[in-house]
Amino acid sequence: MNNFSQTAGHLTHKLTYVLVLLCCVLNISCANRSRPAPVSELYQGKTFRDFEQQAYSAKTYQVKAGDTLYSIAWYSGNDYRDLARINKISPPYQIQPGQLLTLVALPKSILRKSNKTTGQTSKVIVNQPVDPSKKQAYGESEQNVNKGSIGPATGQFPDRVKSWHWPTHETVSRGFSAKEQGNKGLDFSGKLGLPILAAADGKIVYTGNALRGFGKLVIIKHSDAFLTAYAHNDSMLVKEQQWVSAGQKIATMGRSGTDKVKLHFEVRYKGKSIDPLRYLPNR
Repeated sequence: MNNFSQTAGHLTHKLTYVLVLLCCVLNISCANRSRPAPVSELYQGKTFRDFEQQAYSAKTYQVKAGDTLYSIAWYSGNDYRDLARINKISPPYQIQPGQLLTLVALPKSILRKSNKTTGQTSKVIVNQPVDPSKKQAYGESEQNVNKGSIGPATGQFPDRVKSWHWPTHETVSRGFSAKEQGNKGLDFSGKLGLPILAAADGKIVYTGNALRGFGKLVIIKHSDAFLTAYAHNDSMLVKEQQWVSAGQKIATMGRSGTDKVKLHFEVRYKGKSIDPLRYLPNR
C-alpha cells in the first residue's frame, strides 16, 4: 500500500512539472508574437479581379488559318473598324496567315492626321485570303438592317457601364459555363420574332453573319472594355456605328445558325467571356 502511494505521488509530481513547463512555453510564445496568427482566406469562386487578370491584354496578334478580321476583333474585344484603321487594311478586309496585326489603338490625333494626308486607309497586298468562302467584313448582311432606326448619338464611350438591362423578357434556358467547351453566355428559348433588347447604352460595332456558329449577329460596344453579343437573330433592326440605349429593340429572335429559335447572349470584358448574371439586375 505504501509502495502504491509512493508511485502515485511520483507520477503526480511529474505531471505537475510537465504542466508547469507547458504553460511557460505558451506564455513565452504569446509574449514574443507581435501580430496575430495568419488566417486562411476561403476561395469562393471567380471574382471580377480574376476576369481582369484573364482578359486579353496582348498588343499584337499573329493571324492563323481560319481567322478573319471580324473574329480577331471579337476575341480581342475590339471593333473591326479600329483594327482595319490601325493596320491600314481596306475593304474587303482580307488578311493572311502569319500576318502580324497591331491591336492597340492609336491616338485619335494621329489617325486624323493620317486620314487627312492619305485621304483613305492604305491597302494591304494579300497573297492568300484566310477564308475565301466568306466575306471578312462586319456589315455583310446590310439587307437585313433598318437604316431608319437611329439611336441617341452620344459620340463617345463612358468609362464604365451606367446600367444593365435584360436582353429579352424570356427566361434563361441554358446558363453560363467557364469550362473550355462550356456555354460562353446565356441562352434564352422563345418564339420567332420576339424582341431582343440592348443590354446597355452603346454603339453598334457589328451586324452580320460572318462569325460561324452565331448566325445573324449584333455586337454592341458599351465602353473601352465591354462588348455584348446577340446571336441567332431573325431580323436586325440597327446598323453599324449607330448609338443605342439600354432596353432599345435591336433585333428579333430567330433560329439563324442553329436548329431552334433562341437568343444566345454574351458579355465580354476585353475579349474575355464573363457570366452575364454578374451584371444583369435581379428579376
